[in-house]
Amino acid sequence: MQSSKAKDNSFNLQKLGILASICSLYIAYKANWGDLFTYFSVENFVAMASFVDEQNEVVRFISDAPPTHYKLKIQLFSLLVENAVEKYESAEFEAGGYKWKLVLYPNGNKSKNVKDHISLYLTLTDTSSLLLGWEVYAVLRLFLLDQRKDKYLTVQDAIGEKSHFHESKLECGFDHFVPLKTFNDASNGYLVDDKCVFGTEVFVTKERGRVKAECLSLIKDTCSVKYVWKIENFSKLNESYYYSEAFSAGGHTWKILIFPKGLGSLYGSYISLYLDLVQYTPDSKAYTDCTLRIVDQLQAKHIAFKADHCFTPTNFFYGWPRFVTPSYLNDPGNGCLVKDVCVVEAEVKVWGCQSSTADIVK
Repeated sequence: MQSSKAKDNSFNLQKLGILASICSLYIAYKANWGDLFTYFSVENFVAMASFVDEQNEVVRFISDAPPTHYKLKIQLFSLLVENAVEKYESAEFEAGGYKWKLVLYPNGNKSKNVKDHISLYLTLTDTSSLLLGWEVYAVLRLFLLDQRKDKYLTVQDAIGEKSHFHESKLECGFDHFVPLKTFNDASNGYLVDDKCVFGTEVFVTKERGRVKAECLSLIKDTCSVKYVWKIENFSKLNESYYYSEAFSAGGHTWKILIFPKGLGSLYGSYISLYLDLVQYTPDSKAYTDCTLRIVDQLQAKHIAFKADHCFTPTNFFYGWPRFVTPSYLNDPGNGCLVKDVCVVEAEVKVWGCQSSTADIVK
C-alpha cells in the first residue's frame, strides 16, 4: 500500500507539473500578444489550475478582465426559457480579420443531448469569400459576468489546445458552458434581476491558405431545359453573328450564338451555330448534355446535333461550324425558313459542376 507521504509527494509533483505548463503558456502568450495578457499575474494562473476540468478538457477560471471582442447582454432572460427558444444568435462582429456570432442555447444544445446546462458557442460567419481548403485556428474564450463581484467566469479549451474552424466545422465552443442550477442561483451573480451578460474573445493564431483543391458537385434528378429562339427577317441579317436572349439552365446562364453566313473560312458556305456559357467564375466547370436544333416548321424533320461537353472559362462556347448549308436552309420544302422566320432551339442539361482553387499555405 502506498504511504500517505508518498501520495502527498505525488500530488505535489502533479501540481508542480500543472503550474509549470501554465507558466509556460503565460510566457508564450505574452510573447505573442504583447501586453494583451498583462492583466494576468502568475498568481492568477496558479489559481486557475484548480479550475481545470480534465474530463471535458476545459479550463475555467475567474478573471477581472472583460472580454476583448464582444459582449451580449440579455434582459428578461427567463422569457427565452418560457418561450422555449432553442437558440439565440448575436449580431455579427469582427475579430482577427473574420466575422463571428455568439450562439447561445439557454436550455442546452438538444442536438448534442445536453441537459441542465447552458451551451455557448462561437460561429464563424460570412465564409463566402473564403475559398476551398481554408482553415482557421484560434484561442477562444467565452465569458459570463458575475454582476455582484464584477468578475467574469471564463471558459477556454485545455492548456495548449486551440479551436479549429473549417468548412465542415463553423462552430466551436462548450456544450456544458455552465450548469443551469449554478446560473440561476442568485448568490453566484450570473443572473440578477433577470439580466445576464455573456462575452467572447477570439485570437486567430494560425491560418491555412487554400491548397490546390477541387469540388465536383453532381446534380441529382436534373432535367433538360429547352429554349426557343425565333429569328425573324432571317434573310435580311447582315451582321456576322447574333446572340439570343439569355436563359438559365442548371444554375448557369446561356445564350445561343449564330453566324448566319458562317464562321471564318466557312463564310458563305455554312450557317454556324453554338451554345455559349455567358456567366462563370474562374476555374469553374459545367458538365452538360447539349443539343442545338434548327426546326423544320413543316414536317418536323429537324436538323439537330447533340454533344456532351465540359464548359470552362477558357472553353466557354461549343457548337458546330458546319451546321447547315445556306442552300438547304433556304429551300422552301425543307421547312427551315417559313415567312422568313428561322426557329432555333437549344436543350441544355447540366449534370455536374466543378470548382477549384489554388493558393499557398500562410
